[in-house]
Amino acid sequence: MLIPARSLPLAGLLAAGLAAATAHAADPSSTANDGLSTAIFAGGCFWCMEPPYDRQPGVEATTSGYIGGELEDPGYEQVSRGGTGHAEAVAITYDPDTISYAQLLEIFWRNVDPFAEDRQFCDSGSQYRSAIFYRNERQRELAEASLAEMQKRFDRPIATELAAAGTFWDAEDYHQNYYEKNPLRYKFYRFRCGRDDRLEAVWGDEAGGPTFE
Repeated sequence: MLIPARSLPLAGLLAAGLAAATAHAADPSSTANDGLSTAIFAGGCFWCMEPPYDRQPGVEATTSGYIGGELEDPGYEQVSRGGTGHAEAVAITYDPDTISYAQLLEIFWRNVDPFAEDRQFCDSGSQYRSAIFYRNERQRELAEASLAEMQKRFDRPIATELAAAGTFWDAEDYHQNYYEKNPLRYKFYRFRCGRDDRLEAVWGDEAGGPTFE
């Protein structure tokens, strides 16, 4: 169940219909002409998965959205209730000459609870599952290798899903860069959700992941 800090503000409620109507699908099979690549990860609340990547050299943009379900053009209210099959996720546009997919995976793992099944921190349901949505064979190979590394490291089952990326649907505008637009609400939600405490319990000093210079 979502805690009140994640409740849609009044302005968001009024704008939700318009925002959902303007959301669009990104084609995960497309190849950018500018040499940039895309990685897609789900780690619970997408508000919390943007900041670790935004601070990385070589990351051009992060976009919150929905992936993994069959419903066309889903909105936040539909996905957050559960039952659509989607997960909250982030699409990361990055320059592979500056930061590699393997490095993005390092950051991913250290920002999730890899043992939590169909939940992350205070958010419960498959829409908050942790997952790696690979876009090509090379990403699949690297994701599988990183999963094997995590299983060896912890010597216990890892709940994180590996799946081929389908259509990624952009979330509504009020969700994009939420931590910058609403820093106090974001910090309160993150604290109340216990995210940082759990990350520290799992990862120790590695919690949050490195910043690659």
